[in-house]
Amino acid sequence: MRVVIAPDSFKECLGAGEVAAAIASGVVKAAPDAVIDICPMADGGEGTVAAIVAATAGRFITADVFDPLGRQIRAKFGLLGEGPVAALPGEVGLAAGLAQQGDSACECDGCAAVVEMAAASGLELTPPGMRDPLWTTTFGTGQLITAALDAGARSIILGVGGSATVDGGAGCLQALGVVFIDGAGNPCRCGMGGGALCDVASIDVSGMDKRVRPGLITVAADVTNPLTGPQGAARVYGPQKGATPEAVEQLERGLEHFRKLVADLLGIDMNAISGAGAAGGLGGGIAAFTGAKISAGLGVIAKAVNLRQRISCADLVITGEGKLDASSAFGKTAVGVARMAGELGVSAVCIPGQVGAGAPRELFAAVLPLVGDGVTPAQAIESAPAVLELRARQAIAKYIKG
Repeated sequence: MRVVIAPDSFKECLGAGEVAAAIASGVVKAAPDAVIDICPMADGGEGTVAAIVAATAGRFITADVFDPLGRQIRAKFGLLGEGPVAALPGEVGLAAGLAQQGDSACECDGCAAVVEMAAASGLELTPPGMRDPLWTTTFGTGQLITAALDAGARSIILGVGGSATVDGGAGCLQALGVVFIDGAGNPCRCGMGGGALCDVASIDVSGMDKRVRPGLITVAADVTNPLTGPQGAARVYGPQKGATPEAVEQLERGLEHFRKLVADLLGIDMNAISGAGAAGGLGGGIAAFTGAKISAGLGVIAKAVNLRQRISCADLVITGEGKLDASSAFGKTAVGVARMAGELGVSAVCIPGQVGAGAPRELFAAVLPLVGDGVTPAQAIESAPAVLELRARQAIAKYIKG
């Protein structure tokens, strides 16, 4: 029996690799002869780099970058490998273990890289009392992209979840060589935030990194919001990032001003780009200036880790995420994995943290949540690896029983 284990992370509990390892432990105990392929998943948000590096037996590289507040930090990006690591019966293809043995300073020869915006420009990097998207910047994300290019990457997946910013990607573009000029003819400060967008009078792209070309970057996003308007980056996501009502309106004006400047300069209306509002407008800025494509995060990750082929070789797929409910049908990992398995005629089991209203149980051969069957929510969090292992053993028993 061949089993693919492809879960997402359990937010604020376990990373995708940890979830997968716990499930694998249960599978091995229930079916010692099983061939197990561990394939941690993500949807473009936090954990994307770790999941892809683990699933492809890739490696991490660390770079010096600026965080959202302009403080220097060390942040990781990933270079994809050629994984998964082959597994023999009774063994586990632990690409994750290999990937995390240490950072690599080696360059790649035309390989693909994965960059996680949250690693350099994430909300979690900003103390609650200092969260203000008028000032926070995506400059560090641009530095990570540059570092990936320096490492030899010929294509880059950019996961954009968990950002602290609403700067339209201006800070990121500055790091890539774009110069924003104010009304006095002076360059805007390095690492500008959303509050400085209204000060921009013109944009100079002549110094942009020549390695940045159309098709280089694929933005993995799980939202389709426009840049501006009632459903735009400022009004929908600004408050989550610390913006006051007054700041939200200032950010909206800045993004609208930026949109008009870009339309005049490049002939591109960022509001016509689906997902332009992702990550505080970084989606729109990157797409307009670099020719990047914005795609559904799960689809991008699935392609990067060769998920379809891996599932096609399997007898059973086990997936999972923190909560399976009605929202899971909209780009979430468990449902996406189950649908792919269904297309290939492979049974799928879901082990979520818990099940909510409207959960699409019909897509799975079985749904075995951590919470329930005598396990309380507190116990599920405290003993998540052990409960995951138990549920995996139950999943294998159900599969064998038919």
